[in-house]
Amino acid sequence: MLQEILIIEDEPKVANSIRQGFEENGFDATVAYDGKSGLKLALTGSYHLIILDLNLPHMNGFDICKEIRANKHETPIIVLTAFGDIEDKMQAFGLGADDYVVKPFNFRELLARVKVFLKRSSGEESDQPTQVLKIADLEINTDMKSVVRNGLQIGLTAKEYMLLEYMVRNKGRVLSKVEIAEKVWDVGFDTGTNVIEVYINFLRKKIDKDTERKLIFNKPGLGYYIKED
Repeated sequence: MLQEILIIEDEPKVANSIRQGFEENGFDATVAYDGKSGLKLALTGSYHLIILDLNLPHMNGFDICKEIRANKHETPIIVLTAFGDIEDKMQAFGLGADDYVVKPFNFRELLARVKVFLKRSSGEESDQPTQVLKIADLEINTDMKSVVRNGLQIGLTAKEYMLLEYMVRNKGRVLSKVEIAEKVWDVGFDTGTNVIEVYINFLRKKIDKDTERKLIFNKPGLGYYIKED
């Protein structure tokens, strides 16, 4: 079965070029040319990944991202936009976007990022055997990509899940921002953004919330780590 990608992009030339590129690489791609129709498809369809522009008619990409996450859809979202400011990136990540690509872009780079997300979400990483990872009362099922703490299911976005799994696989070791950027974001660390701090805070709110037994810590100036007391 072909993996399905939803492209929400209002510029027909750009949208059709992206669709053609994905179809030539073995994907099934659907295009929505405005925000409202894009959101409707995202919430009712079964897509493996969403490519989302921010500047859209009828409904902007920020609101679409927020609505998708509010409805507990955890489909990976890659923002593809001409907005390159740090503030725009942080807002998109804060609303649940998993990656951010600035126009003009190279399709091969976009395709590579898509394949990384799809490979991870389908559990096809050959160097990481399927297993249940445990630390204290936290359990991660790497096959189902599910997280449970103290018997309660925790909903994470794709990027939050990847960050948590990487930290648990490296429990007890301080991870620098450079290492996290390379291993989780698959990019070089940009000193002008605090994306990693933001995502660490997201995890703390979901993983350590309402419990005295904290798992996620930081060493100022060095990085972050996860450990059980």
